Amino acid sequence: MCIRSKGVLAVFGSMLLFGTITMAQSKPSTNTKTATNTVTASDRSFMDEAAQGGMAEVQLGQLAEQNAQSQDVKNFGKKMVEDHSRANDQLKEIAKENNVTLPAKLDVKDEATLQRLSKLHGEAFDKAYMKDMVADHKKDIAAFRNEADTGKDTQVKNWASQTVSILDGHLKLAEQVNTKVGAETAASKPSAMKNAGKS
Repeated sequence: MCIRSKGVLAVFGSMLLFGTITMAQSKPSTNTKTATNTVTASDRSFMDEAAQGGMAEVQLGQLAEQNAQSQDVKNFGKKMVEDHSRANDQLKEIAKENNVTLPAKLDVKDEATLQRLSKLHGEAFDKAYMKDMVADHKKDIAAFRNEADTGKDTQVKNWASQTVSILDGHLKLAEQVNTKVGAETAASKPSAMKNAGKS
C-alpha cells in the first residue's frame, strides 16, 4: 500500500512537472510588439493629429524659407523643417511597429493655412506666419503633454514626452521672432499720428 502510494505520487508529480513545462513552452512570447500592442483609440487619434501637424510644420517651414523677408523668420522656418522632419520619421517608425497607418496628407484646416500663407510675401508673410506659429505651438504642447501623461502605449508616450521639450523650445523661439518681426514692422512704418499732425 505504501509503495503503491509512492508510485502514484511519483507519477502524479511527473504529470504536474510535465504540464508546467508544456505550459511554459506554449506561453506566447511577450517580447514581440504584436503581443504587447497597447495602442488605444486615443493613442491613434493623437498619432494622426501629430502626423498631420508635423507635415504642416514642414511644409510651412519650407514656405517661410521662400516667402519670408526677415532672416530670423527664414531661419525659424528652416529649423521647423529639420526638427519636424526628424520627429515625423520617429513617429512613422512607431506607427509601423504598431501597424498604425498615419495620414499621408494635410487636413482641411492645415491645407487652408498653407494656401492662405502661400499668397503672402515679405513683412505680411512674416507677421502672419509667426503669429500662427506661436498659436499652433501652444496647442501642440498641450496635446503632447496630455499624451505623455495619459497615453497607454509606452513608445507613443515616450515620443510625446521627448518631443514636447523640443516644442517648448520652438514656442520660446517663435515668441521671440514674433516680437522682433512686430517691432521691425512698426519701426518701418511712419506713425499715423505724425502724419495726421502734418495735414
